[in-house]
Amino acid sequence: MSKVVLAIGGNAIIKEGQKGTIEEQRENLVESSAPVLDLMEQGHTVVITHGNGPQVGNTLIRGEMAKSVIPEYPLDVYGAETQGNLGYLIQQTFKNKMAERNINKTIATVVTQSVVSKDDSAFENPTKPIGPFYSKEDMEKIVAERNLTFVEDAGRGYRRVVASPKPVRIVEKEAIETLLNNGISVISTGGGGIPVIENNGKIEGIEAVIDKDFASALLAADINADYLFILTGVEQVAINFGKPNQENLLEMTIDDALRYLDEGQFPKGSMGPKIEAAILFLQKGGKNVIITSIDKLQDAIEGKTGTRIVM
Repeated sequence: MSKVVLAIGGNAIIKEGQKGTIEEQRENLVESSAPVLDLMEQGHTVVITHGNGPQVGNTLIRGEMAKSVIPEYPLDVYGAETQGNLGYLIQQTFKNKMAERNINKTIATVVTQSVVSKDDSAFENPTKPIGPFYSKEDMEKIVAERNLTFVEDAGRGYRRVVASPKPVRIVEKEAIETLLNNGISVISTGGGGIPVIENNGKIEGIEAVIDKDFASALLAADINADYLFILTGVEQVAINFGKPNQENLLEMTIDDALRYLDEGQFPKGSMGPKIEAAILFLQKGGKNVIITSIDKLQDAIEGKTGTRIVM
């Protein structure tokens, strides 16, 4: 059967308005597990990638509040920490649900590093907001102590911003392929992967945030996945979204997608990166890429819904 990469957003694990307790995250994962288990039951080999935005934000707040007692960690280490935490929760939740359904398969987490170029222009213009909001006074104190960049955020306070470079290589690709070739489903590339750079043949962490959809597209192409599903909060991509003339799209070509991007149909803060990631997958030789919601996985793979982007 086919090899399927499922890119799940971090907001699907901590929903809007939730505190982010472990119990809440487990419940959300249980809710979303059934469509994924259906694919496993049908014989598909599954790779689950996931966002970690809310989780990293909470971890940064914890580090800030505890810094008088224990040392703060760099952002790449916080990314690794949330990858491990979320991998554990996803792996355990899915394994328990698999046992209930008599699905005799193994699922494993690979803590994954994504190489970025140290010359990526994103490092010259940090734009990705992370962590808590600060007052002007608190922000100025932090800037005086540390070389960090902040922006004012819609009257809610000041927020740290970091670079969001494009991933160029998944370090653990071979390990992931080995697991998949042995029929083991994999959880990997959490939060886009831990950002690292290469120096003289060695890798080292760097403070940045990688878009999880770009990293998922790169991984999916590198492992020759049959399907890349970019899962989001809507069933289909739409143009003129939220307007009386909104049009949901069952299929669009790369040329259509690029034209809509130029027209501003897909904003950078929401659908834009997902469309760009889908295009990346196809341009790197990918076969099928579909954007939809997790509950519509089966209908989307059958061509009944979702938005399929084609060459």
